[in-house]
Amino acid sequence: MAQKLLILRSSARAFGVTSARSFGTSTQLKQKSGLVLGLYAEDESGQSILTPAGKRFDQSVDGQLSKLIQSSGPVLKKGKTRVFFGLPGYSAVAVAGLGKKGLGYNDQENINEGLEAAAEGANLGVWKYQGPKSKKAKPLPVIEPFEKSGTNWSNGVAKADAQNFARRLMDTPANLMTPTIFAQEAASVLSKVNVEVEIHDQKWAEEKKMGSFLSVTRGSDEPPRFLEMSYFGASNSLSKPVVLVGKGVTFDTGGISLKPPGKMDEMRADMGGAACVVATLKAAATLKIPINIKGLVPLCENMPSGRATKPGDVVTAMNGKTIQIDNTDAEGRLILADALWYAAQSPNRVIVDMATLTGAMTVCLGQAAAGVFSNSNEMWEELQKASCQTGDRVWRFPLWNFYTKQISEIPGADLNNIGKGPGGGSCTAAAFLKEFVGDSVWMHLDIASVMSSSGSEVPYISKGMAGRPVRTLIQFLAQLGGSK
Repeated sequence: MAQKLLILRSSARAFGVTSARSFGTSTQLKQKSGLVLGLYAEDESGQSILTPAGKRFDQSVDGQLSKLIQSSGPVLKKGKTRVFFGLPGYSAVAVAGLGKKGLGYNDQENINEGLEAAAEGANLGVWKYQGPKSKKAKPLPVIEPFEKSGTNWSNGVAKADAQNFARRLMDTPANLMTPTIFAQEAASVLSKVNVEVEIHDQKWAEEKKMGSFLSVTRGSDEPPRFLEMSYFGASNSLSKPVVLVGKGVTFDTGGISLKPPGKMDEMRADMGGAACVVATLKAAATLKIPINIKGLVPLCENMPSGRATKPGDVVTAMNGKTIQIDNTDAEGRLILADALWYAAQSPNRVIVDMATLTGAMTVCLGQAAAGVFSNSNEMWEELQKASCQTGDRVWRFPLWNFYTKQISEIPGADLNNIGKGPGGGSCTAAAFLKEFVGDSVWMHLDIASVMSSSGSEVPYISKGMAGRPVRTLIQFLAQLGGSK
């Protein structure tokens, strides 16, 4: 039997707490129903303030909860909890600190601290990857709102479920999430929410002259796939779509430029961009966001073999540009190049690509945010606004000609897949991708920095693959569609 957890307006960014204090006996936890509610920091009189629903619950138990809070210790800090036992109706009641009431946008942190998103935080916080084990997986707690909440709760659940779906795809072992399996999984899930899915094979890519994409696929025995997904949410089905492009390397050894063995297993999640695209489409369709979306995902493995691309090889991309491949571990930009050019050949509102592209981005940002490069100030501002709303932040980097010169001023080809200068690896990678978007409005999200979670950076996301920044992408699309 799954445990049931009822939520009273707790904060998404406070729900996944780092510590908790308990008051009562642990044996009471064997019962199956619990309650979580929020507590704001003290007001001018020095008293902590329960949320409105929390106050109503406190009244229903004759003020017992507020008395317990006052006698249990100092003021509860933001992100901390205390758990109480013995209150009527529930085996345990947890109180989560929400910080000061009435907080708004923090321009130093680039985040709206006043937003409460209980459904998102709760459903992200209790989820964990449970892989193929011989023992039956433990059921996850069932999360329900304590009181009726209209569409806010169901919308939050849809966003969290989408991110959890991306987390599952990313954490699944590579032998169980090959390009073919990924494509079948995406088609199975998206067809249920009326998203059209086409799965293209290697012959199709050859016919499209996607030499850059196919150069990465040569070393693997697993056949490549190219996903094309269409969601028609706008009232006019012919209106220009937002195009989402995701890197889909289902396992990355580095190819002939072999990676060191330490943590190579994490490269099962090098299809994080693809996972985020599919998950975002799933949520957009579920929420019926009034906008048209096209999703494009090149899928393959990057493996060493006698057929694999060698350092120094030159290939021709779909747009006719030649590329000298000096590092086969810089493969993400190669598969994205043809996908971006394919996207640019049809009318579009904006192309947004996302990829676990460079380790340099993690060096720059740690796990605090995803890096963004864009040729549009307007679209960047919309994405930043969305990230402030969701708490899953983004940070902009430059697309200067300085970086373009580092990948284009070479003697043997039009472009090199790595920059010739020291440092700036994320910027030269973005400059490379820029060569394949034509005149389209475009944003590139380097999500390598937010690929995984140790369980401490974002307290409501447990250890494993993070599925970020799905909720920010959903919010971005909602804004473009004219909804909240």
